[in-house]
Amino acid sequence: MAMEVTQILLNAQSVDGSVRKHAEESLKHFQEQNLAGFLLSLSGELASDEKPVDSRKLAGLILKNALDAKEQHRKFELVQRWLSLDVGVKTQIKTCLLQTLSSPVHEARSTASQVIAKVAGIELPQKQWPELIGSLLSNIHQVPVHVKQATLETLGYLCEEVSPDVVEQDHVNKILTAVVQGMNATEGSNDVRLAATRALYNALSFAQVNFSNDMERDYIMRVVCEATLSQEVKIRQAAFECLVSISSSYYEKLAPYIQDIFNITAKAVREDEEPVALQAIEFWSSICDEEIDILEDYGADFTTADSDVPCFYFIKQALPALVPMLLETLLKQEEDQDQDEGAWNLAMAGGTCLGLVARTVGDDIVPLVMPFIEENITKPDWRQREGATYAFGSILEGPSPNKLTPLVNVALNFMLTALTKDPNNHVKDTTAWTLGRIFEFLHGSTMETPIITPANCQQIITVLLQSMKDAPNVAEKACGAFYFLAQGFEDIGQSSPLTPYFQEIVQSLLTVTHREDAGESRLRTAAYETLNEVVRCSTDETAPMVLQLVPVIMMELHKTLEEQKLSSDERQKQNELQGLLCGCLQVIIQKLGSSEPTKYVFMQYADQIMSLFLRVFACRSATVHEEAMLAIGALAYATGPDFAKYMPEFYKYLEMGIQNFEEYQVCAVTVGVVGDICRAVEDKVLPWCDGIMTQLLKDLASNQLHRSVKPPIFSCFGDIALAIGESFEKYLMYAMPMLQSAAELSSHTSGADDEMVEYTNLLRNGILEAYSGIFQGFKNSPKTQLLIPYAPHIIQFLDLIYMEKDMDDVVMKTAIGVLGDLADTLGSNAGSLIQQSLSSKDFLNECLSSDDHLIKESAEWAKLAISRAISV
Repeated sequence: MAMEVTQILLNAQSVDGSVRKHAEESLKHFQEQNLAGFLLSLSGELASDEKPVDSRKLAGLILKNALDAKEQHRKFELVQRWLSLDVGVKTQIKTCLLQTLSSPVHEARSTASQVIAKVAGIELPQKQWPELIGSLLSNIHQVPVHVKQATLETLGYLCEEVSPDVVEQDHVNKILTAVVQGMNATEGSNDVRLAATRALYNALSFAQVNFSNDMERDYIMRVVCEATLSQEVKIRQAAFECLVSISSSYYEKLAPYIQDIFNITAKAVREDEEPVALQAIEFWSSICDEEIDILEDYGADFTTADSDVPCFYFIKQALPALVPMLLETLLKQEEDQDQDEGAWNLAMAGGTCLGLVARTVGDDIVPLVMPFIEENITKPDWRQREGATYAFGSILEGPSPNKLTPLVNVALNFMLTALTKDPNNHVKDTTAWTLGRIFEFLHGSTMETPIITPANCQQIITVLLQSMKDAPNVAEKACGAFYFLAQGFEDIGQSSPLTPYFQEIVQSLLTVTHREDAGESRLRTAAYETLNEVVRCSTDETAPMVLQLVPVIMMELHKTLEEQKLSSDERQKQNELQGLLCGCLQVIIQKLGSSEPTKYVFMQYADQIMSLFLRVFACRSATVHEEAMLAIGALAYATGPDFAKYMPEFYKYLEMGIQNFEEYQVCAVTVGVVGDICRAVEDKVLPWCDGIMTQLLKDLASNQLHRSVKPPIFSCFGDIALAIGESFEKYLMYAMPMLQSAAELSSHTSGADDEMVEYTNLLRNGILEAYSGIFQGFKNSPKTQLLIPYAPHIIQFLDLIYMEKDMDDVVMKTAIGVLGDLADTLGSNAGSLIQQSLSSKDFLNECLSSDDHLIKESAEWAKLAISRAISV
């Protein structure tokens, strides 16, 4: 087989389908029968300069795919498989890979670089292959240029794959030295400099210690800044990418360099090629992101002591020079820029950065931008009109409403005219987008001075309805403007200014969904999303019209189910449309089901709607439609106990969704719907609980389950227990240990990053909701004593999360509720435990003095329950 591997690899790339298929099957068979031999053959193929380039490239690619995968569970399998291979086999493969770095063939070297990094990603954390970094570093000196280039490329990939804490500081220093020397203009070829600059980008996350040393940091910054002036465009681009990374990783170290960086970036934006100029703008966008985060976390007037990273106000200082530079970019639009694809160009990058600057500095940006708008908004050149409109739209988030409202009141009439009368499509597109931004940020019940008044409301609606008939890109933005217009009237009370136009708006949006070109520019999706928002924010006055929508949307969904013999492309479009229609029905059901008068009339459609949803599921064979599942959750809420009659037919799809943990969003949504059903039908869910609980426990026991599904599963335990009460008894011995081990696991996250803290809060909230549902479900039952053995652990868990001090308000409310549930359900059995607790008293007092009325309310109830339990 090894002798034939070259030919098989070539055949696997054949244009002849049958030859290709046979070759792929041969490779698969070889891999399954003899993995070690298979990987050895591939590494030998990759390393041999006698072999054709195409077979070597494919050999390297297959090797790489045998070591890594996007899906976490698959990746885990591949890592275990590699680690279990014979040491001698692995050594031979690694020798071949390192040997390939010396190959004269660039494609082979580059592929080997990536594979070496994948192996390093597996082995270095296991303390294996300790000699790798040393042998790579020895390659850097006095070797042919192409070997140096490949080695630097490998070091870059290695830094991308491996966590910084796996590599010793001595090795980090040597890697950085090698990389920075490779970037030096006086040494090496452009290929070496480019490989080194790209390697530095990945190595920056390793450079914490080095950036804390003034001399080392100065040297790195000097070399990066010099590289931005290279003759080679790719090197300049890669150098600016390094600066962008430095701006987010080492913001607090930038002060000495910021003036020089401004000069470099300004020159690049004004004079350099687009890929370089885009990265130069990205640097300032990144600085904005950092300062927005700092100011949001600590407030604009915080003291340096409040934060690990003080705000240096780089944007505020650069404002007088930065804003004119960004405004210039707005006039560099492309005549044929593809609105549908949203192609990224200099003007878009400049506008995006301008928006971030506005969010960073607030009111200060307005006087710097308004003269540009006033000068360009009426010019004959479309670029100037579009640039001025884009500038105005970009600065609407950040400055105070008081600063912007007078300007918007002057501009609104002009923009409405431009949207219908301007001859240029780009100008109309940006005008509609800007109107959407006005309605998003400066319209709503909290505004002191309303932008939309009885005097201009009719004109706004008329113009937007007319624009929904325009080109797809303009119509899509007009839909977006309507979306925010409706949203702004959500909390207005009984009578909305949109009510008189409701029928016309809905009809226009439905007409848009049937346009022949509705597939362009996301137009159909935007129309349905806007229809949903218009319905969601409507008042009781329009309920009869919402009711009329039900058969219309049902008929649309029915049509998608009648289409047979679709191509794969058509089937995908059908799935998308079904998703949009199910989403629309979900909103309508929520709207009509939440009010008694409409709920009664709506119920006549419930059977037909459920029948349609079941047909949508049946179309998908092995998978479940996420939007249909969400809509069923809404239907369960609306129909209440009556939903039980649908369970016999619906259960198989519910089970299918819970089993589908590979599509974890579908799985999480389905678990949420189980909760909706439990709340709706209560103990009528009992016949289905064995199957549901078995599958949920199976999911939790799998190491392939995506972590985001765990919190809703735990929460679902609580929903089931609350619905079936003491009948949950038979699941206690399985559910409680799962909850306990998850609770223990959630305590090992101290010092974690923000994302992990957020996830830990979600997980803990799910666990607490489970406990709450279980204790409430067993309340007043003779089987309450079954819960007593679990109480000490729950008190311990509550102590732990209180002492860790990183719980959010949601967890705080649920946690104090659980303390109350314990006391309420177990009485004196809980009273003594709560008295012995390390922190229950402090926790209760903290919640009682909370500013959040929901936390305070829960705490007052818990206090009552605890005092009853203690006094028994």
